[in-house]
Amino acid sequence: MRKQFTAIYKKAGKWHLAWIEEVPGVNTQGKTLKEAKENLKEALLLVLETNRLLNKKEFAKGKIIRETLSIS
Repeated sequence: MRKQFTAIYKKAGKWHLAWIEEVPGVNTQGKTLKEAKENLKEALLLVLETNRLLNKKEFAKGKIIRETLSIS
């Protein structure tokens, strides 16, 4: 399943700042726009994977319901 997010880019001095609008904490920078885009993809993947691992660890012993949620 392909997920889409909104990437925001802003030039600040010599740097390109980048963040994902829908996911707090996913932000980065790059010396070029291309580098900022690559860094942002990596940051998003790392945050999503870390959140999955933390949730699995936190709720490993309790009974939970985990399901896919789709919105449009």
